[in-house]
Amino acid sequence: MKKEIKKIAIVRLSALGDIVNSAIVLQLIKKEFPNVEIDWITEEVFAPILNAHPLLSSIHTVNLKGIKKNKSLSLLKNTISKLRSLNEYDIVIDMQGLIKSAIVTKILGKNRHGFDKNSTRESLASLFYTTTSNILYEKNVIKRNCAVIADALNFEINDEMILSKEPIFPVTKSFELLKDTKNIAFVIGASWGSKIYPKELVAKVCDELQEQCYIIWGSEEEKQNAEWICENSDYASLAPKLKLDELVSFISNMDLLIGNDTGPTHMAWAQNIPSITLLGPTTTRMIYETPQNIGIKSNSKVDILKIDKNDFSIKDIPYENIVKKSKELLNNGL
Repeated sequence: MKKEIKKIAIVRLSALGDIVNSAIVLQLIKKEFPNVEIDWITEEVFAPILNAHPLLSSIHTVNLKGIKKNKSLSLLKNTISKLRSLNEYDIVIDMQGLIKSAIVTKILGKNRHGFDKNSTRESLASLFYTTTSNILYEKNVIKRNCAVIADALNFEINDEMILSKEPIFPVTKSFELLKDTKNIAFVIGASWGSKIYPKELVAKVCDELQEQCYIIWGSEEEKQNAEWICENSDYASLAPKLKLDELVSFISNMDLLIGNDTGPTHMAWAQNIPSITLLGPTTTRMIYETPQNIGIKSNSKVDILKIDKNDFSIKDIPYENIVKKSKELLNNGL
C-alpha cells in the first residue's frame, strides 16, 4: 500500500532544455496522485516557463548563479532562509543530480530522493539523499527523468504514457500567422558553437522548402545571424522578440520546428509539434524520438560521458536531408 503523499517538491534548477524535458512528469504525477500539491524549485531566469503551469501549486526561485558570480554571502543566507521557510514536504525529488541541486534538496526536507552515485556526473550529490535510484546516465534523458520520479513515488511510467502525453506547457498568447502556407520555425542558437548548424545552410533549407520560415533568436549575436538568413533567403522572416512563455506559445502554433540541440527545440516535442533536431557533438539521447519528432545526427562518434565541444561535425549534415525529412513530416500532417 502506498503512503499518502500530499505535497511534493521537485528540484530542477537549470537549464532550459532540461526543464522542458523534465516537466512532462507533472501530468504523470497528477494522474497517479490527483490531489497532490507540487512545488518546483528553479533558477530565477527559468521561472517564466513554469509560472503559468496549471499543475504546479508554487514555483520557488533561487539565484545560485548570482551568488556565485557576486560571491554574495547575504544573498546566500537569504536563499537558505527562504528555502527553510517553505512548508514541509512529504518528499523532495532532485531531478538534476548535481551537488548544487542536492544541497537545495537537503535544505528543503527530511525525505529526499535522487540519483545514486553511479547515475550522475557529480557522484557526491548522492550523499545528500535519503533514498536513491540507479538509472544509467547513458539512458535517454526523458526516460531518466520519468524513471527517477516513478521510483521515488512508487508507480509505473512506461513508453506509452510518454507517447500519449498532453502538451506540457499552457499556450498563453496567440499570433497572426499566414494561413495559405506551412509555418516553420528555425532555432538557430545553442549554448556551444559546435551545436550550431551553419546559417548558410539554414538559408538553403528555407529556400528549398518554399514555406514561411520564422528564424527564432535570443541574443544579439543570434539576431544578427537571423537577419543574415532573412537577407539571403526569399522565404525566411525574423521571428519577433519572445519571452520564455511567449516562445512556448509561438512554437505551439507552428507546423514544424527545425533546430539545434537546445531548449527551444525541445519545446516542440513538449507541445506535440513536429520537429527535427540537428545533432553534432550530442546524440539522440537528448530527445524523445516519435514518428513526428526526429533527430538528424552527423557521422561523428560521441562519448556522452566526455562530450567533445570541438566536434563541429553538425556542419556536415547535408541540408538536402533536412529538406527531405521536413517535407515528409509536413505531408504527414495533411
